Amino acid sequence: MEIRTIIVDDEPLAREELRFLLKPFPKIRIIAEASHGSEAVALIERTAPDLVFLDIQMPGMDGFQVVQKLILRGRPPILIFVTAYDQYALKAFEVNALDYLLKPVEPDRLEKTMSRVREQIEARMDLSEKLKQLLSSMDARPQPLSRLSVRREGRLVPVNVGDIVYARISDGEVTIATEEAEAITSYRTLDELESDLDPQTFLRVHRSFIANLSRIAEIIPWFAGTYRLKMNDGKGSEVPLSRARVKKLRKLLKW
Repeated sequence: MEIRTIIVDDEPLAREELRFLLKPFPKIRIIAEASHGSEAVALIERTAPDLVFLDIQMPGMDGFQVVQKLILRGRPPILIFVTAYDQYALKAFEVNALDYLLKPVEPDRLEKTMSRVREQIEARMDLSEKLKQLLSSMDARPQPLSRLSVRREGRLVPVNVGDIVYARISDGEVTIATEEAEAITSYRTLDELESDLDPQTFLRVHRSFIANLSRIAEIIPWFAGTYRLKMNDGKGSEVPLSRARVKKLRKLLKW
């Protein structure tokens, strides 16, 4: 039995890469592609595919809005979400048994995903209720932090998260930097701070640094595929960008 498939992504290169990675799966037949949410909904309603690979961040109607539209259908296709950064969404997908692929897609991870797809198709699962649970869990996801407290001269001082230019960890202490000064937070790890910040605004650019994307003034080529981020803080502070994080920053800044 062939698996009639649609790929939805606003980036042509991402669609091309996924087509290539799906070639080893002989039952997959790609019947259409869409570059935005509205086109995806129309294609799905017209062709009734078995499987859809759905990007989350797209101009206009995003992936979750596509899901809301599909819930109105009696029997939606199997949806595999494709994402580069939405940490809350990843947790929701796992809890609700829908699968996801993290960009860049790894062949081994895709193989596991396709095994789940085959199982679901064989069982003829009705995913409508699972999609409703997914959207419900997304509505209940934690909101990004808006303020945090730092230690200054023996006192706790609240700071607006939007004022943070970057954060770093050194000698076991997590420090934030604003235009005014640097201050030590109560966080024990950079991972803890990262989980409280808005992933659309802040990015882990290095194992020891988080940068406010809106405060990046310049991206300076460095060496061995790394970069330096010159921050707009009135002091010309620079933050390292590791090779492992370059692709994600390119995606977020359309660089």
